[in-house]
Amino acid sequence: MLWVKSFHIIFMVTWFAGLFYLPRLYVYHALSDDAPSIARFKIMERKLFYGIMTPGGIITIALGLWLWLGYGITGGWLMAKLALVAVLIVYHLYCGKLLLDFKHDRNTHSHVWYRWFNELPVLILIAVVILVVVKPF
Repeated sequence: MLWVKSFHIIFMVTWFAGLFYLPRLYVYHALSDDAPSIARFKIMERKLFYGIMTPGGIITIALGLWLWLGYGITGGWLMAKLALVAVLIVYHLYCGKLLLDFKHDRNTHSHVWYRWFNELPVLILIAVVILVVVKPF
């Protein structure tokens, strides 16, 4: 179980690195107005989303399910954590929608909007860590 838990944490860190960094790239992309920068951001965003974030998220979720179902982990804290993971999945998918908007030059948000958008995974990470470590209920 400790090996599964270790890899769950490792891939969770990978997933969150992408969830933190991709919206930051969107901030800079939204500020860009020259073709070379825009092209570079499109490549960086695509590689981050498909090469790091999505595999990290899928493996995190798979290992989390293994821990939950394979080892019978239960508790109210877990239900709250799973609800937050569901929010993260929606956030991840919305990041993918924004990726497509930038790819097709259809971005409608300002860099300020992306700065605020970038804060949601931080709040979720704080809540998840507290739920898992403290297990308040």
